[in-house]
Amino acid sequence: MSELNFNYLPHRIWAKDENGKVICEISFPEKEKGISDIESTFVDDDYRGQGLAEKLVKLALKTIEERGDKVVADCPYARKWIHNNRPDLNV
Repeated sequence: MSELNFNYLPHRIWAKDENGKVICEISFPEKEKGISDIESTFVDDDYRGQGLAEKLVKLALKTIEERGDKVVADCPYARKWIHNNRPDLNV
């Protein structure tokens, strides 16, 4: 897999393959003022096992923290990753 170019919106990060198909994405809308919820993480079956979900969680956390929001995680993958790697966030 070549290097991916991630696309950013305030509450969503994603990447597409060379044909324009979304191959991975994470959404983290503002649940309430100052709190962003990582609600879903998606990686296309053909791209699993390459660390994309972890990369998406890290990018989302960076974005959330840069805007000064607290983070919660309804997404089971993100919640587990944060628990194991960023216990300081107490999600």
